[in-house]
Amino acid sequence: MAIADHVDIDIIPDTRVSLRRIVWSSVIGTAVEWYDFLIYGAATALVFNKIFFAAGDAALATIAAFGTYAIGFLARPLGAAIFGHYGDRVGRKAMLAVTIIVMGLGTFLIGLLPTYQQIGIAAPILLIGLRFLQGIGLGGEWGGAVLMVVENCPTHRRGLLGSTVQIGNPIGNLAAIGMFSLVARLPESDFLAWGWRIPFLISILLVGVGLYIRLRMEETAAFLQVKAKNEVAKLPLVEIFKHNRRPFFIAVGLKISEIAYASIAGVFVMSYATAHLGLSRALVLNGAFVASLAALFAIPAFGWLSDHLGRKAMCYSSCLFSALFAFPLFWLLDTRDPALVVITIVVAVIFGQMVMFGIGAPWYSELFTARLRYSGASLGFQVGAALSGGLTPLIAASLMAWAGGNTWPVSIFLIFCAMITATATYFAPEMANKELI
Repeated sequence: MAIADHVDIDIIPDTRVSLRRIVWSSVIGTAVEWYDFLIYGAATALVFNKIFFAAGDAALATIAAFGTYAIGFLARPLGAAIFGHYGDRVGRKAMLAVTIIVMGLGTFLIGLLPTYQQIGIAAPILLIGLRFLQGIGLGGEWGGAVLMVVENCPTHRRGLLGSTVQIGNPIGNLAAIGMFSLVARLPESDFLAWGWRIPFLISILLVGVGLYIRLRMEETAAFLQVKAKNEVAKLPLVEIFKHNRRPFFIAVGLKISEIAYASIAGVFVMSYATAHLGLSRALVLNGAFVASLAALFAIPAFGWLSDHLGRKAMCYSSCLFSALFAFPLFWLLDTRDPALVVITIVVAVIFGQMVMFGIGAPWYSELFTARLRYSGASLGFQVGAALSGGLTPLIAASLMAWAGGNTWPVSIFLIFCAMITATATYFAPEMANKELI
């Protein structure tokens, strides 16, 4: 007990490193990871269906391309399991350094891949393997980055500061969209031949910056306390599925609607608007760009509100919006009006995704004790992402093909996802302004 008490006194975050530095170190490192992961989504919608799959049926090529996109999401739970295990046993900091290397390597190598015309079926196979590597990296990264902040910040500001880590997503998305907007200005032949590779290859420089930042971060107070008290879990995942199944399944359910909207508004809409509505790549990328810019301010605002109104109230509100906007989303896109298209993308992303995405960072972490928190929060987040996010573009493309190009089945799918998350919200504990368990 004496050792534990000594640790409690000596590792108060502000005496080791400022909370501001902790937050921004997590944000910058996470932005690099999200950039690497998200440029694949833009490339899937705009490029991969044309150069990594055999010529023929355009709809089948698009479905195949979205299938490889899903691989990254399906790999994320494995990354969460692997890095969550060691994050709960060895520490948060070490895992963050490893994950950014894994992600950066997979992204850089995608930029070097030969096309289907050059090496045939080996091209999509290699693409799938590298996308899987990306998923492993992001699956392990998210939980560690969030815990670096959540486990160090004051209780009454956990919603605000925990959500702030999530702005790494729109920052990474802005960088990814910005890069693709630049290379998309190239002639079509040059863009497909080599221009699309630039955003992937340049990621190696960003990884170097992110790695430098993460190596300078300090371990969290909560983990050091667990270690000092000799309470480190031997097999975190076994304990979660044996004694903590309820919070795990709640975390999975909380993720379903948010990531479905993210995948539809951020990825599938690019393909739908360009291939089915005949809109330009630049217009759709502009919509995604404005949405990410707005998210920089919306995410911490939603986190702040969750500290005052509660996590549950914020999540219920977003679920209601997600269900009500499921049909108008496509009605507005179908107008082909440039201003309406941009506004529609922005509204869908901000209120369908970013409300739940922002408050999710502290909320998933609050569901688990410190000795299981990395594994529990990461795996719940990533399993939900895999079930909904990775499969949503593939499901949407398949539903449209089944419905003869109509979007109504996609809207029903979004409503169904909102109902799942609303149910998880009902069973979730309210953790705003409460001490971590």
